[in-house]
Parts: sequence; structure tokens; C-alpha cells
Amino acid sequence: MIDSPASPTDTEVAAAAALAGAEIVRARYGRRHSRIDKGAGDFATDVDVAAEEAILDVIRAARPGDAVHGEEGGRRGAVDAVREWLVDPLCGTLNYATGSHLVAVNVALRNGPAAVADPFSGEVFLTDGETAWVQYVADANADGHAPSPVARRRPVGEEQLAPTGDTRLVDVNLDPPFPGAPAFRAVDLLAHPGFVERFRPRVVSTTLALAWVAAGRRAAYVTDGGDLGGSVHFAAGIALCRAAGCVVTGVDGAPVGPEGRGLVVAADAETHGLLMSLIRGGGLSD
Repeated sequence: MIDSPASPTDTEVAAAAALAGAEIVRARYGRRHSRIDKGAGDFATDVDVAAEEAILDVIRAARPGDAVHGEEGGRRGAVDAVREWLVDPLCGTLNYATGSHLVAVNVALRNGPAAVADPFSGEVFLTDGETAWVQYVADANADGHAPSPVARRRPVGEEQLAPTGDTRLVDVNLDPPFPGAPAFRAVDLLAHPGFVERFRPRVVSTTLALAWVAAGRRAAYVTDGGDLGGSVHFAAGIALCRAAGCVVTGVDGAPVGPEGRGLVVAADAETHGLLMSLIRGGGLSD
């Protein structure tokens, strides 16, 4: 819910929606889940669907005139709606289905505020489009689950995000599809001698890793793909990283956009430059 005496801001709506989805994900963790086959080895679960509905309930109540594009339900709302929310209710479904906590709930207003909630750490990473911060929840309940915090602007328990390349940890997404192959393959980057000399690879199949770059817990994140700026999976993380001051480009070094290719998100210009030199120097983006 949104605890605001006046009309909530878009940032509050994003936070409340992400937290509503995160509560579903957290509450149903460890139970038996039904699967919805998407083909090519991909699937959703009943939890993905339920979390998306919880998110939509929040957005509809606060912004009834807006459209919503959810990973599971597609685009809903007025065809001529000027504003559109991008929703990934459970990023890391395979992780979740196998008992891993490495998942995220992503909610973003296209070209506006965004929220990335970690259902298990009790953190929600937020941006109003200009600055970025992380909000921490209160103490956990007796059952060990963190309670759903009230979405407020800059309450006690917040910290501004500060990216840094000092960790040298770089997450590389190895999930298919691989549209850049054979010219660019993320797995080749992991085996590049220059990469292992300068960085320490990590492989986390969730865009939670983008929030970690913004928070200074990762030095960078690399993934293949097409234009990811408008993706329900990546929009919230990209918005968060940009607001935090990260360097965000495609794997070819071009701006993220309709002609873009994948993502290289780095904590600073030095880290980004090193990664781009490895990608280009190794013939990985020709």
C-alpha cells in the first residue's frame, strides 16, 4: 500500500508496486509451483502470474489511465495511453523454481521512475529519474520474512547508491538467446586472458545484478541482446544505474536504443573502458 496523504508520486507507485510483487514472491517461496511453458526451455510459474497481478493492482489503483506491459500478461490498458509501465514480476524464475534467492521484481515507468525489489534481502532500489537510493525494511517478522515496508520518499533506513569499480566483480549474463553470436559471445569474454587479469567473473541469471552495480556491489554487468532499453526485464535496472551515475552502453559502445546491442553497465568510466577494450580487442563485437 501507499502511505501518502496526497496523491502518490510515480516513484512511490513504482516502489509500492514492486514491494507488492515481492511480498507474493517471498510468501510463496519453497512451495510447489505450477509451470507455464514458454518454449525453448523457458517457463513462468503461477507465482510470476500472481506477482504481476499484485503489481497491476497497485498501478491501476494509483494510475488508472496508464497502460501496463507485463512479462506474463502483455500490454494492458488504453491503446492510446500516453504513459506505460514495464513490469517483470519475477526476474530469475529458474533460480526461484530451484530454490535460489537470486531474483528481483522490476517495475519501471517508461522514461521515468523505477524500482527493483529484492524479495529476500528486504531491499528496494529506487530512482526518481534523477537520483538513486536503496530503502531498507524494518526488522523481520517472527517467521523470518521481512515485512512489506510502506513506500515513502526518503524515510529512515535509506542510503544513496554509490557505484564503484573497486570490487572488480563483473556479472555476465549467459542466458540465451545470443543474437550477437558468433561475433559476440559473453562466454568468450569470461575466457579472455585480459578479463581474468583485471576482473573476477560472476554469473547471476537475474537483473538484480544491475541494482548491485548501482549500489557498488558489482563493478559491471554485461549481457548480449538487442534493444534492452524498453525491455520489461531491463528497463528498471537501466534507469537505476543511469540515475546512480553508471556508464550504460550497448556491447558495441553505442547508446542503448532501437539500434542497440545488449548492455555493458559499468560503475565508472575506467571500468567501462577496460571492458570495451576487451570486447573490441578480442573481436567480440565485430
